Amino acid sequence: MRLVATESIPAFADVCDERMAAAGLRAFGRIAEAWGLSVDEQLVLLGQPARSTFFAWRQHPEKARLSRDTLERLSNLLGIYKALQILLPEPAAADAWVRQPNSAEAFGGRSALERMLAGNVGDLNFVRRYLDGVRGGGWS
Repeated sequence: MRLVATESIPAFADVCDERMAAAGLRAFGRIAEAWGLSVDEQLVLLGQPARSTFFAWRQHPEKARLSRDTLERLSNLLGIYKALQILLPEPAAADAWVRQPNSAEAFGGRSALERMLAGNVGDLNFVRRYLDGVRGGGWS
């Protein structure tokens, strides 16, 4: 039996992370535009990177080196966007939903965006899980 050298695994992982980062950042830019996010809101959602870093990511996403936290944030944001597109097939309604007050007990009358802007990755994960739950069983 032949084993693969472990030295090759980190190189592969780095390439995958770079590709995921670039794709995620490009997609996030389109989502930010669709949701009408300000730069400050984008910074919070991405975990408060330095402004110069954020603008470098936007200009050259293929060169971005993102932390696991930022990758997790992007994953949650992409999942939220996808869930909304499925639940509300009219793009304008799906994009507007994040800013609308939500009467579901979990949101207490606040919008999903307000919850996400609390700044914790857990808040993004909460909104994603909420929408995934809705997809599985109806509006809560």
